[in-house]
Amino acid sequence: MTSNPGQDYSEYDYSDHLEELKNHSKEKGVDLHAEYCREAACVITVIFNVIIFLLGITGNGAVIWIAGFKMKKSVNTTWYLSLALSDFIFCATLPFLIVYIVNANWIFGLFMCRFTSFVMTLNMYSSIFILVIISVDRCITVKFPVWAQNQRTAKKASLVVVMAWFVSALLSIPSAKFRDIANESSTVKCYSNYEHHHRAVVFTRFTLGVLIPFLTISTCYSILICKLRANHMSKSTKPFKIMTLLITTFFFCWLPFHIVSIIELGKSKDSPHDPIFHTAQQLSASLATANSFLNPFLYAFMAKDVKKCYSFLSKIESAIDEETRSASG
Repeated sequence: MTSNPGQDYSEYDYSDHLEELKNHSKEKGVDLHAEYCREAACVITVIFNVIIFLLGITGNGAVIWIAGFKMKKSVNTTWYLSLALSDFIFCATLPFLIVYIVNANWIFGLFMCRFTSFVMTLNMYSSIFILVIISVDRCITVKFPVWAQNQRTAKKASLVVVMAWFVSALLSIPSAKFRDIANESSTVKCYSNYEHHHRAVVFTRFTLGVLIPFLTISTCYSILICKLRANHMSKSTKPFKIMTLLITTFFFCWLPFHIVSIIELGKSKDSPHDPIFHTAQQLSASLATANSFLNPFLYAFMAKDVKKCYSFLSKIESAIDEETRSASG
């Protein structure tokens, strides 16, 4: 069955929220283009996304500069550079979403409708895959230190990152394939036309984007904790504190989105609008989007002597350098 554009069950691009506000405006006899962004939900959403765009471009750009050009190339800087690139690319597509929310009209054509959705999903997969890779790398480093010292190189790390991005791109293809645009009176809607593949897409995204990564990371951390306790290091070194915070933040931001997506499968498209579920969709989508700008500020926050008044860039460099020494140590 083909999805009706007016009954969109989209990814985190707010198309469903636009449709609800559109219907609400029509019921009141209000012109959507004149009134839509006077709605509190629209104003808040636009402001929130503008903030994410500005902070995300600035913060991730700083990490790209530091890890990619300023610091000596290493395994660790390769991991952090990849994370920053993923978030930077996603943040760069946010202006399209912002314009869409403000105008309630997709003016960028079918290609960009599909491309922005592809980039959003690519960001999710590439970020979690890199976090899994870092966790496995840390586990191997602690469990097999001699082998790791001889085999861990920046060149091999770069190859692993390229493979992770390739797999992420393949898994993101459905997000582009099932996007479509439709004319509705004087507006154009960019929406997800899943046909009968909606359930498969949601469960694939949850399994590969949350469940398997969570189990893998949990296993790696269990091995790490046991090894460090056996060596009486767990209390003295505070190992991998940045990675722990990054992983926790990722799941905190993305898990609600996946849960809401699964709950959505059980809802009838013809059922009356549920304001509580609608709010849950908005909040989970916003939280998932927010993850793209947080990492650089977590680096700065976790740097040594965080209270000292030295530059944001220096704090990021200090944090990455500290994490590198912690891993190699």
